Amino acid sequence: MFQSSTEEVTTGGGGTPESGQSSGVSPLGRGRHDVPVSMDPGSSSSSSRQSSRAPNTSSRRASSPASGPSQHLFRLGQAGHFIPPSTTGSSFRGTPRFRKTPGSGGPGAHSARTPLTEHTGTTCSSAASTSCASVIVAVVEGRGLARGEIGMASLNLKCPELVLSQFADTGTYAKVITKLHILVPLEILMPDTASEKGKGTKLFSLITENFQTVAFTAIQRKYFNERKGLEYLQQLCAPEFGTVVMEVQAKYYCLAAAASLLKYLEFIQNSIYAPKSLKVIFKGSEQTAMIDSASATNLELVVNNRDRRSEHTLFGVLNYTKTMGGGRRLRSNILEPLLDVDTISLRLDAIQELLQEEELFYGLRNAIGHFLDIDQLLSVLVQIPKQETVQVAEAKITHAIQLKHTLDLVPSLRMVLKKCTTALLKAYSTSLEDNRFDTILEQIKTVINDDTTYMKGSLSMRTQKCYAVRPNINQFLDIARRAYTEIVDDIAGLVDQLGERHGLPMRTSFSTARGFFIQMKLEGAAFPDGKLPAEFLKVTKQKNSYSFTTADLMKMNYRCDEALREIFHMSYVVICQLLSIVHEHIHCLYKLSEAVSMLDMLVSLANACTMSDYVRPEFTDTLAIKQGRHPILERIAGRQPVSNNSYISDGANFVIVTGPNMSGKSTYLKQVALCQIMAQIGSFVPAEYASFRIADQIFTRIGVDDDFETNSSTFMVEMKEVSYIIHNVSSRSLIIIDELGRGTSAEEGIGICHSVCEFLLSLKAFTLFATHFLELCQLEALYPNVENQHMEVQHSRGEAGAETVVFTHVLCRGRSEERQYGLRAAEMTALPQSIIQNAKAISLRVSQHLLAKQQSDPETQQQRAVHHLATRLLQTARNSKLDQDSLRIYLKGLKKNYEASIQATMQAGDVEEE
Repeated sequence: MFQSSTEEVTTGGGGTPESGQSSGVSPLGRGRHDVPVSMDPGSSSSSSRQSSRAPNTSSRRASSPASGPSQHLFRLGQAGHFIPPSTTGSSFRGTPRFRKTPGSGGPGAHSARTPLTEHTGTTCSSAASTSCASVIVAVVEGRGLARGEIGMASLNLKCPELVLSQFADTGTYAKVITKLHILVPLEILMPDTASEKGKGTKLFSLITENFQTVAFTAIQRKYFNERKGLEYLQQLCAPEFGTVVMEVQAKYYCLAAAASLLKYLEFIQNSIYAPKSLKVIFKGSEQTAMIDSASATNLELVVNNRDRRSEHTLFGVLNYTKTMGGGRRLRSNILEPLLDVDTISLRLDAIQELLQEEELFYGLRNAIGHFLDIDQLLSVLVQIPKQETVQVAEAKITHAIQLKHTLDLVPSLRMVLKKCTTALLKAYSTSLEDNRFDTILEQIKTVINDDTTYMKGSLSMRTQKCYAVRPNINQFLDIARRAYTEIVDDIAGLVDQLGERHGLPMRTSFSTARGFFIQMKLEGAAFPDGKLPAEFLKVTKQKNSYSFTTADLMKMNYRCDEALREIFHMSYVVICQLLSIVHEHIHCLYKLSEAVSMLDMLVSLANACTMSDYVRPEFTDTLAIKQGRHPILERIAGRQPVSNNSYISDGANFVIVTGPNMSGKSTYLKQVALCQIMAQIGSFVPAEYASFRIADQIFTRIGVDDDFETNSSTFMVEMKEVSYIIHNVSSRSLIIIDELGRGTSAEEGIGICHSVCEFLLSLKAFTLFATHFLELCQLEALYPNVENQHMEVQHSRGEAGAETVVFTHVLCRGRSEERQYGLRAAEMTALPQSIIQNAKAISLRVSQHLLAKQQSDPETQQQRAVHHLATRLLQTARNSKLDQDSLRIYLKGLKKNYEASIQATMQAGDVEEE
């Protein structure tokens, strides 16, 4: 029998299945994430919870207690669960509250913080928030000689997918922080030794600095046990993912992180995962491109910098997904683009077929739109609650109904994919032909009524749950349902009698909070004596509509709830037997989730192509974009961006972009990076033609704002970002740098820029470097792989003779000849003309020293011509698809251009000698 519950049995309310909430609710208690909660140390029951609110303190740092002996933050109770010691809450303005062990001090005293208990059932209204915080991550770093080797395990509470990672190569700390930013963790677990006695490790310091608003929980080091982690994986991993267990056997730190994470999840969810039910995957850092969090912010990949609710982001441009799983997959791909060209090509083939086959496109979009969040459904299906309550029973019945609804949709999805021809779509079509889908559905239909389906609306869903289990399976269940039906009929009769007795238009309504109640809408009528009868209780009014109840109706509601408890209890027993069979075939449900989310993303990317003129990208060793456009600006109403050409190759891998403010330099730089990301996730791009080299990392240095939170000046922010790029860049990276060195004097800024440029020039990374320092343009004369480009500006004079500047936003070859554009901008302000004229005179004198032209000698120009010819020949040999005649013509053209360059160089040398 169920344990007694203090909550009224309703549907759709807190902890209800309608909201998709897991039955495994955290034993730490319900409520806000920032409410500190303590448990009876001797009990593992969630029913004995207490909560208290601590007074606020002025700041996070100031709240640290005095140093003291480090104490263990968790211990094991009799049932083997994590049991936190008695705690006293301490709250922090702007951050969630900690729970800390009395007497412990320093950063190490930051003990277990109450995780958000209403993990599932959270709905994001913003498109950019598809991945609401529901991920718990465990991180552990090696000690001694293994320091710098880091293991990570993460599990999304909305998806039963355990993701393992281990980092041990160059840039380990940067990759861990980037990965955490991508995961958007709800809570981060680390060993208590990482912050012992206030002397935190480098990893601990980086995590606490970068994730100040994320819950941090310190756990005893002994629970980071690689042997126990391997046992967990062998016990919980679904057989079809068993190869991952073999892959991570020697990766001790990710196994250790998995051990602590799984034990902690058992504690907070008060449930365990069914044996052989989890999807376990290993993600190495070498499988996807790395985009650090600053670059993701600068490029507005998933969040708009001006308005976090705005859909003017790359995610908003591409997101036409119909399911939550599809949205999560798209977001993950944008933040972690692919590196494998073959996988990208498979996606591009599929999108091309969707664009060409209109019936397939609309059929898939319609079929996918009916699916629920399969990941979240799987997450609750594979959990076995430790306590049997009415809420748990009600939730499990809902999950069984949702599972039947989901499997009923598979045949229609199969039919749509029957005629597909590309490899990726055919692969998903084949995966959906698995007979186990039919086997599970047959098993479900032996227990669940054929006409039972998932329906929106609290009363409709309540009825579905009540009659979900077939009749004649349990005699007592049938009796309880008849009693429930009679009570509902009596309620309807009671309301009809009340309406007749008082001569008022009454009808029966239902809500999860109130149960059955009476609703009445008056159209010009009035009550006798001008007021409601005294027997009407809990009256609420909205305009001319009234809702209320009566004492008799409240009693009937109570009887109705009692009948429902019995129905749910007996139905739960039958459902649990059914779900034990489902667990044996759980892998095909993972395949279904994978198929639906990927197909949803592909249809979304194809849909984005129909909204604009996108082209399929190619992958070579050259970045070449013809008439490329900024994908986000293109979607903003009333702003059609200017298209521009881009060309970066091994022979000219460093492009310096100059031009005045507002000419479009930053927009152009972001445009190239966004198109690169779109191509690497398998999307078409906004251009007439596009070719890309796969980038293993994408770095951006954009913006010149002071960081007031860390008390860092513009210059220090610049130097930190550039230092990060220099220490992590590789020869296959794409680097975007905008306005470096403007936080200090002109001389120092030029010197720093020149030095940074020379370092990057020694690599084969593709670099776009926008600057106002025209002196840097002389690098083209010194290095053959540098190319100068500028944003064109036109000048015109009005009728009054005043000169106006027209920004064309068009990229052209060569350096910018615009000078004193800062002074021209100042002229548009209210500054007096005398000040402007004086500034021009001073600027002219200074420029004679700082901006002297340096002509390269003929020998350097000749070497440059040879270098360009050699790189073009190498590109032709690697990438050319021309026939023999066309290739011959192209090579003759290269030869002619080379000879012309050499001749011009020689003539220039003769002129100098004269």
